[in-house]
Amino acid sequence: MTTSAASYIYRIWGQRPPFYILIPSVVAALAMVLPLFYLFLRAFQADSGELAELILRQRNLDLLFNTLKLTLGVLVLTTLMALPTAWLVTRTDISCKRLITILAVVPLAVPGYVMAYALLGLGGHYGVFAQLFGWELPRIQGYTGAVLALSLYTFPYLFLNLRATFLGFDRSLEESAQSFGYSQRAIFFKILLPHMAPALMAGWLVIGLYVMGDFGAVALMRYEAFSYAIYTQYSSAFDRIYAAWLSLMLLALAGSFVLMETLVLKRKRLASVGSGIARPKAASKLGWKALPAWVYLAVIFLSSIGLPVMILSYWLFLSPPDLRFFLEVPGTFLRSASAALPAALVAAGFALPIAYLLVRYPSRISTAIERSTYIGYALPPLTLALAMVFFALHTAYFLYQTLALLIFTWALATLALAMGPIRSSLMQTRANLEEASFSLGHGPVSTFFHVIFPRLRRGILASIAIVFLFCMKELPITFLLAPTGYTTLAVTVFSRTSEGLMAEAAPFAAAIVIFSSLSVGMVLNREGKQ
Repeated sequence: MTTSAASYIYRIWGQRPPFYILIPSVVAALAMVLPLFYLFLRAFQADSGELAELILRQRNLDLLFNTLKLTLGVLVLTTLMALPTAWLVTRTDISCKRLITILAVVPLAVPGYVMAYALLGLGGHYGVFAQLFGWELPRIQGYTGAVLALSLYTFPYLFLNLRATFLGFDRSLEESAQSFGYSQRAIFFKILLPHMAPALMAGWLVIGLYVMGDFGAVALMRYEAFSYAIYTQYSSAFDRIYAAWLSLMLLALAGSFVLMETLVLKRKRLASVGSGIARPKAASKLGWKALPAWVYLAVIFLSSIGLPVMILSYWLFLSPPDLRFFLEVPGTFLRSASAALPAALVAAGFALPIAYLLVRYPSRISTAIERSTYIGYALPPLTLALAMVFFALHTAYFLYQTLALLIFTWALATLALAMGPIRSSLMQTRANLEEASFSLGHGPVSTFFHVIFPRLRRGILASIAIVFLFCMKELPITFLLAPTGYTTLAVTVFSRTSEGLMAEAAPFAAAIVIFSSLSVGMVLNREGKQ
């Protein structure tokens, strides 16, 4: 490296990071950009005439309309579920608040495709209602089924955001508005709603990105959205150039949601400018409204928790499949774990040097590297998987349809999740501990293992656990990249449900729900310590 180049890097960083931190960080950042590069490469293999025909198809507008309609429907329904629930547990005197909070988070243990399985098993000639009560309910599918399945699974994301906002809201703002003669309606729209905007936008963004990238619930409900069309073009029509363009369109749609949130929240200043301490609002008395409030909560929890439990209980106990299907569950679980654990270790391994670079050597470059970790998480899962297929076919054919490619893609998709706990642990570790170690004659490696690692151990384990739990129930990437004959719990549930084998899918769906409850337990355990 020339003297001028070295001095330029020194001006940017202020202090040069060691190569054993910088090189892995740069490699991880390049790996995150890799899917985008190959997706664009594949898409622009079409000639100019074919390109115009691919982009201007009427089907693309239909898919865009369907995807936006699905996303809007889910956002409206989740808001109607999450906002009143968060209000009840934070702003009223309703009893059993802790229990309501737990029940509002538990649906996260029921992935969208399992919720779709429960809704499909409810109606039809062979549905649970027809078998138990002789009532043949209409089969819930299509747009309505997709909206219900995704809403019942995702509304806890919005509930948690809104609950945190309500708990931190300063009641003096409302009191000041009341003293100026504002009505309760005016206070809601002029005071409360603007302060809820960040929580609403954050929850809507997470839910919107999930809905646009969801494959399991949409495919089981046979609803024609972008994600379902991408899969059918890739697997059935074998038109991979068109599948690439559909992926780019879906990526642009997801990016527009991120940009929209940034523009809406730009320059918003919602913090109090006074020197006082924020005071929570005193709980409002419900009085006679307590009864309809409990009815409302009962409908939500019976739909989001009771319905899947009822359907699974029916197929497991009242109309159980052959014993051999139960015996297949442990092997399928171990097969899922054998890929999920390496993916979690790889994600944590990538996240560690990036977090260290960002915290200890802050700069524009380290910030850019850190921001790149969100590419994999922001990409719709099928888009990411399709890009990795193109990468394997063009550059690394030996990885095509191998477990290694699935593990690597999982690690890219979850790198942003792995970053959080490790970065938090590093920020809580004082830099002068390392300086003291160096002054005592310890080298970088010895300092890391004896001084830094013990303080990062909890954050690293938390990162591994979060990624592991995510991969255990992940479906779209697995469905596209898993080696032939390699089935996980999620793929087994999806495949058998799509074939109408509800009883055969039940043991595997129950295993996912039970195991996913661990992630909910982590959320609630963290909540209890705050």
